[in-house]
Amino acid sequence: MNRRDILRRTAAAGLLATPAAGLLAGCATGGGGDKNTGGTYQGTKSAQNPLGVKEDAPLDVVIFNGGFGEEYAKAHEAMYREKYPKAEIKHSATQEISKTLQPRFVDGTPPDVVNNSGAGQIDFNGLVSQNAVADLGELLAAPSLDIPGKTVKDTLLPGAVEVGSYDGRFLVLNYTYTVYGIWHSTKLFTERGWQYGKTWDEHIALCKQIKAAGIAPWTYAGLHPRYMSWPLIATAIKFGGPSVATAIDNLEPNAWKSDAMKAAADAWHQIVKDKYILEGSPGLDHKQSQTAWCQGKAAFISCGSWLESEQKDVTPAGFDMTVQPTPSLGSGDKLPFEAIRGTAGEPFMVPAKAKNLAGGLEYFRVMLSKKGAQDFTRKVSSLTVVAGSTEGVDLPYGLNTVVKALEASGSNGFNWVYNNYYRKLERNLVDAACGEFFSGRIGPAEFLDQCQKGADSIAQDNSVKKYKRTA
Repeated sequence: MNRRDILRRTAAAGLLATPAAGLLAGCATGGGGDKNTGGTYQGTKSAQNPLGVKEDAPLDVVIFNGGFGEEYAKAHEAMYREKYPKAEIKHSATQEISKTLQPRFVDGTPPDVVNNSGAGQIDFNGLVSQNAVADLGELLAAPSLDIPGKTVKDTLLPGAVEVGSYDGRFLVLNYTYTVYGIWHSTKLFTERGWQYGKTWDEHIALCKQIKAAGIAPWTYAGLHPRYMSWPLIATAIKFGGPSVATAIDNLEPNAWKSDAMKAAADAWHQIVKDKYILEGSPGLDHKQSQTAWCQGKAAFISCGSWLESEQKDVTPAGFDMTVQPTPSLGSGDKLPFEAIRGTAGEPFMVPAKAKNLAGGLEYFRVMLSKKGAQDFTRKVSSLTVVAGSTEGVDLPYGLNTVVKALEASGSNGFNWVYNNYYRKLERNLVDAACGEFFSGRIGPAEFLDQCQKGADSIAQDNSVKKYKRTA
């Protein structure tokens, strides 16, 4: 089985498990409209220019300067300029997307391309409800730049469109394929003779060994403690099945207090009680905790598959970072140990009022070309949603372990989407509860109670658009 087969099969089997556009209920009306009305610059459409790009129209691109950096975007911009050499491209990068761009959205002068990501992301729920995002349907129907005989949509992994669709309209391009799991250094484990635990009992026994060796078993991003909600929720889903995620996504009463969530919270509380977390972790941000992990101060960290790229400047040679699924609670788990969470991520959008709307769509066509996707993977050690784009690419050690994890997970992959539907719930309310829980200030029952109260507050807020996941 080659990498293309692996990625296609796992995606088709459910790793991109998100509600299809037709399964959403209560979505905001509009969301960019049936046809885009923005765009000061209009070119003539043709077979060579299917999106009608004006060849000398300037293009304004704003990138989130996070784990992937900005060099990949500069390469995509250079590819765009190869086709439109008369176009002036304004490139900027920031870690504060909302703070930087909200004034421009308000006064009607947004950029043409926005990588709306990071902690300072603009809430998509609000953008969609205000009709501020362009419809990307025309992009999907356009021919691929370098895969003959296929449209852009034909080249994408199954599920990539659904995760960015609202009320039947494709509004958000989630460019990367991200796997979430628990990471460790294979070099460290080999040197110490440690073996990753597949069950929770084995994990705790290993944590005891690690601590006895003078190394902290765990660290985490204390200033972004939601990172630890990911393995906790994953543990619950593997124990109770995918319906655990569906209930949370649909804001069902007491979804956070299900038997599966209680079992998972009780289990993860053990690493807090037994002091298996690196001292000082609650005060660390994501980069500081990841750097401490790379330095061998802790054995485990929870993160997505952007980790290798984000840490490339400080990762020791031969560190061999490896991703693994969360351990199983026991033989009663409904999903096997190998089941892992994966989804399309890293959102990009073209604002509805972009001056060069056609250019923004064309920029996405460049990103979704085989050349653009392969270059991205080479530069940032992350997969994209373009099928077959890893062919001929020498993948780094960590990303190879991601591909292997996907192969092992097969049809048992899972995901949740409440964080996409209701950004405030994860970024503020669950984040705060995780901060209290993993610092040891509250126990499992109070943690779940705080999460449930947060979900209930969203459910009862009539100003927030609600979504329904049915699968």
